[in-house]
Amino acid sequence: MKKLTPTIAIDGPAASGKGTLARRLAVHYGFHHLDTGLTYRGVAHALLEANMPLDNEDMACLVAEQLDLGTLNQEVLSAHDIGEAASKVAVMSRVREILVDAQREFANKEPGAVLDGRDIGTVVCPQAEVKLYITASPEKRAQRRHREVEQKGQASEYDQILTDIIKRDERDMGRADSPLKPAENAYLIDTSEMSIETAFTTAVSLVDKALFE
Repeated sequence: MKKLTPTIAIDGPAASGKGTLARRLAVHYGFHHLDTGLTYRGVAHALLEANMPLDNEDMACLVAEQLDLGTLNQEVLSAHDIGEAASKVAVMSRVREILVDAQREFANKEPGAVLDGRDIGTVVCPQAEVKLYITASPEKRAQRRHREVEQKGQASEYDQILTDIIKRDERDMGRADSPLKPAENAYLIDTSEMSIETAFTTAVSLVDKALFE
């Protein structure tokens, strides 16, 4: 292995499959995993719980500074309304600086780390040994999110989810600070027509090549 604590950086839009892929890669290689989106969701959730406005950057910074990455609950934070709130918090430059510092510290954990998000390969860990950009068409991503919500027994409207995903993409890709885009040397994996198994084996072959050859 080229580095004692290698980092695998995974970026991509909402519902592209990057989270599932990141978790599986972390288990496969015995690395730590961080869904960096949960850090923004954690801040947004705390603001919502305290009935604080989502445009209060000073309060958001205080929450971000106190956030414990070890207590992020994916089940709680995966709620759709928290995701929408998080995308608004994520445009705050000072909040991003605080959370990026915490994410970089996580990336140095031994024996290695897998981080997924929207600016890992470009901003958080530009020196990562492996960079993957996972994408899929908005329609496919909306279908997946629609299925996920229905499987939880919750009401879900495909058209509304598709609209939200397109709006989220526009916010993430259009923001001035750390916009969502592939890193120059990232491997692109389009999962639109892939099963999770195919995406996983494709990613493993790319990671193996980068880390072990």
